Amino acid sequence: MPVLLLVPCYIEHLRPAIGLATARLLERLGVDWRYPADQTCCGQPAYNAGHPDFALPAARHFLRRFGSAERVVSPSASCVAMLRRYPELPGLSPAERAEFAALAPRCHELSDYLVNVLGRETVGARWPGRVAFQDGCHALRELGIAEAPRRLLAAVEGLELVEASDPERECCGFGGVFAVKLPELSAAMADARLAALAAAGTDTLALTDASCLLQLEGRARQRGRPFRGLHLAEILAAEGAAQAGATGGAAQAGVAGDTAA
Repeated sequence: MPVLLLVPCYIEHLRPAIGLATARLLERLGVDWRYPADQTCCGQPAYNAGHPDFALPAARHFLRRFGSAERVVSPSASCVAMLRRYPELPGLSPAERAEFAALAPRCHELSDYLVNVLGRETVGARWPGRVAFQDGCHALRELGIAEAPRRLLAAVEGLELVEASDPERECCGFGGVFAVKLPELSAAMADARLAALAAAGTDTLALTDASCLLQLEGRARQRGRPFRGLHLAEILAAEGAAQAGATGGAAQAGVAGDTAA
């Protein structure tokens, strides 16, 4: 049975190259995958804003489209954390709650799927240069993912991995609606993360969530600081120096249609 690929809204609309990189990577590893074209937002923005009832239609649509999947894979720990919260949503019937509970452990963030399901750490990637890694809050605190992305990056040919996470592994300041409601604090938190990156001796940062990447990229632009944000999938999909330059807006089209490898 094919893996179903969930592409987050931020990636679909703002950094489609990440979705394309994820698809290329899965294809290279021989994974049979599909992209359901009628997928929608996971409902996390409404849930985080205190409106779980507004997230319920998104959850039900997800169940209809992805409920039969053997595995669901997403290049976003944030979205996967939301998928695993679905059984807690108010208003579900007992049958729906049971279906969500059965589906939740089959939903995986990309690095978790590669390392802990496929058993892969070496994926044939090459990326010359010094790259720092920073934990995402949802990956670390909700999904318990810390080692998988580091093990994957450490195995990339030519890549020198350094740490940008401090001992407390502090947030980048995005936090969904947090950045909207408390912009000054959000900016200060982003500044602290950018300072940690500079202290690591590089301006290139790898992350597992596009929302964190965009938060730091935007703040660095405001401050006039050098910054190159890369999603883990972009690095793992690269096979040489030419690919190392193809990030961000390099791809103008998202993964479209019920596409299969």
